[in-house]
Amino acid sequence: MGKGGRVPSTPETMRSRLRRLVVPMGVAVLGVVVLGVGPSIAFVGSGSSAAAYDGARIVCRWSDPRLDEVSGIALSAVHAGIAWVHNDSGGGPYLYALDTSTCAVRARVRISNIGARDIEGIASGVDARGRHVLWVGDVGDNRDSWPSVRIHAVVEPASLRDQSVTAQTYRFTYRDGPLNAETVLAMPAAPRLWVVTKQLAQGGIYPLPEPPSTATVSKLSRISTTYGLVTDGAISPSGTKYVLRDYLWAYVFDGVPPGRQITRITLPVQPQGEAITWTADGRALLAAGERDSALWYVPLPTDARDSNTPTSSPGPTASGGDADPRPTSGSATWPVALIAGGAVLVVILVATRWLRR
Repeated sequence: MGKGGRVPSTPETMRSRLRRLVVPMGVAVLGVVVLGVGPSIAFVGSGSSAAAYDGARIVCRWSDPRLDEVSGIALSAVHAGIAWVHNDSGGGPYLYALDTSTCAVRARVRISNIGARDIEGIASGVDARGRHVLWVGDVGDNRDSWPSVRIHAVVEPASLRDQSVTAQTYRFTYRDGPLNAETVLAMPAAPRLWVVTKQLAQGGIYPLPEPPSTATVSKLSRISTTYGLVTDGAISPSGTKYVLRDYLWAYVFDGVPPGRQITRITLPVQPQGEAITWTADGRALLAAGERDSALWYVPLPTDARDSNTPTSSPGPTASGGDADPRPTSGSATWPVALIAGGAVLVVILVATRWLRR
């Protein structure tokens, strides 16, 4: 026994004390940073504000086992009360007509003339002939390695039944090299499209040619930077606003990309939020995700609602060039949270390995 009856400090007792201290503290900090237990902590001094999701509710839940990794959603322009959804990579070239009131799958559509490398986004719009189409983005590239990626135009089926269809394919790449993306934006009444890439610190907004061409592999140039880890987005029914989402928030912009940010909405907690679209009346958003069977209804504040006056004109726009739609006084908090959380996790893993040794 040491002086005062204390047990002398040995390497073993020191490791034991360190284990009891470091691991619980690390897990607690990781939970706060990554899961957003206190989202306002990350925004101290940022000058940016977020609207609460008061009134958000689950509309319905699906039980269809085929919907196991919902990664994209787009409201139908042909069938009232229907949203088209698709699964993540490995889900095959399938689109599902989801009833937005009951979450029942009303039809499964197989795109017979394409593969499904990593389908990550879907948008509702029109092609150069004015037909209502679903733009299906096979744009996922987790390793930033594909020489080109693809968007497929599928004429929206006139009837809701299980069927096979064909698609027109448009290939493209980025002037700044291969990039991962999960978001396709499309004007509702014009063949005008954008892809939003998904990087950790920030993403980029890339317009496709107007209209896109099947003759060549288009090279897209970035017109703007935006938030990191963007998992989906959609242009409003009138074409005058658009929304982007990450795992925690939805960002609503006025105009077409890059536009001007109006607000940031805190989204309901989802295991992996990957899909978002507008309601038909433009007053709310519908959100879904992987590893979850819930369709969420998220009301919008008045200034972020859509006027719901369909038009082919682009509406209000921001200045061109490499404008940044992020608020100048704010910050993209989720990437910061992920970096901080990752750093904490690394510290925990290193400390754990040292303790075991």
